[in-house]
Amino acid sequence: MRIIVMSDSHKNFDNVLKIVEKHNDADLFLHLGDGEHDFEDVMALYPDKNYDHVCGNCDFYSLAPAFNLIKADGKRIFFTHGHIYHVKFGIKELLYAAQGRGADIVLYGHTHNSYIEYIDGMHVVNPGSCSGMGGSATYAIIDITKAGVVPIIVKL
Repeated sequence: MRIIVMSDSHKNFDNVLKIVEKHNDADLFLHLGDGEHDFEDVMALYPDKNYDHVCGNCDFYSLAPAFNLIKADGKRIFFTHGHIYHVKFGIKELLYAAQGRGADIVLYGHTHNSYIEYIDGMHVVNPGSCSGMGGSATYAIIDITKAGVVPIIVKL
């Protein structure tokens, strides 16, 4: 299973569209907030794809949840924008929340800095900012295979 994860598009619809079109064979697209409208516009263009998203601190008046937990190919994926877990000051609070939900994979954004680490049995991934705010435009690919979980960061 291939999951494409993006965050912090901040009104950069073109980059969200490029990512979805580049990975048209992906099984699931996730947006981690701060660009909900960009993601919804792409969802409307390609309604046959599988999508999910959460709201970020800049997604004003959003009805999307602040976090979500889904199961994909036998793995529990906890995802959030991260602001409610104060991730700009460290990820300890986020990790506690994910552990309490039995997560195998933890996804967050908000910092605009890409990050991958394996901590206490969980793959922790921040795709960075697909808008390029604060540096290069990045997103993540997560492959769930029989051999395990393989997350990578990709420059757009």
